[in-house]
Amino acid sequence: MKLSKSIAIAALVASTSIASTSANAEEINVYSYRQPELLKPLTDAFEAETGIKTNVLFAKKGLVDRLVSEGENSPADVLLTVDIGRLDAAKQAGIWQPIPEAISGRVPAEFVDPEGAWAALSLRARIFYVSKDRVAQTELSYADLANEEWNGRVCTRSGQHSYSIGLIAAQIASNGEEATKTWLEAVRDNLARKPTGNDRAQVKAIFSGECDIAIGNTYYMGKMVTNESEPEQKDWAASVRLVYPDAATNKTHVNVSGVALAKHAPNAEAGKKFIEFLLSDKAQSIYAERNFEFPVVPGVKSSDLVASWGELKADNLSMATIAASRDEASKLVDAVKFDEGPQR
Repeated sequence: MKLSKSIAIAALVASTSIASTSANAEEINVYSYRQPELLKPLTDAFEAETGIKTNVLFAKKGLVDRLVSEGENSPADVLLTVDIGRLDAAKQAGIWQPIPEAISGRVPAEFVDPEGAWAALSLRARIFYVSKDRVAQTELSYADLANEEWNGRVCTRSGQHSYSIGLIAAQIASNGEEATKTWLEAVRDNLARKPTGNDRAQVKAIFSGECDIAIGNTYYMGKMVTNESEPEQKDWAASVRLVYPDAATNKTHVNVSGVALAKHAPNAEAGKKFIEFLLSDKAQSIYAERNFEFPVVPGVKSSDLVASWGELKADNLSMATIAASRDEASKLVDAVKFDEGPQR
């Protein structure tokens, strides 16, 4: 099949070009929000194992809209993305076909869409970074962030960021809107500053003494301690330790990276093979080692570095349930003026 000229725009192609399917060779076209350098070890291993050529189109945003606009002419077979928000957006846009349960069955039910629209590929925990020097607690809960002892000591990124919305949506799903509003107002008033920066910036703020506890994703610790191009990030990481909130009750909030099988996939069977490979023990181990994330398939071990941070006892709250509360969470962030910082 021939692709539209827009598909061949070089500025959007990250690792290989999306090309027309050869009549003599099996191949797949992957639209990916995941950076090419993170994906390449997986596609290389898949090609070596199956002989199926993998073409990857990378973009930071807009891929769901692109699939919608391309419609039946889309060359995409598979969509790779991060965050339950983007996975749910793909579902709501109707650009998917069901992933066979024979493939997604390796994943715990809470991390698979009930209708098969998407399946998780890895887990990323939303945890606390705490100062080694100024925080003695080794067990904390998300509820603790509302306590008076943390007044002026908490840092976080914008409440409207997708990572924050996921956590707040989980709180709504578990505790109800009113209780979550009360909690969010108290967390807001315990902030050391207005929410700003990314997750690594919060760790830098702890290093500089601006705050003592920050909310962030686990994998940023791996990115910092292995950062050779910006070695100062190693110093930031050395100033903190990780605490898994609500670990005692197996309720640490997690988000996911995930995959969808495109509705009009021209190479659907090859796409299914790719998803099946991504959920194999081999690919899950590559994910874990390369991305500092947690395997979603039970029994596959985390990398040694990730394991050194402690055991993840993930909340089994359904990702679909969290997705259903995301709009409510966003409205709540605005209602309490979270991003304006402390109100007292």
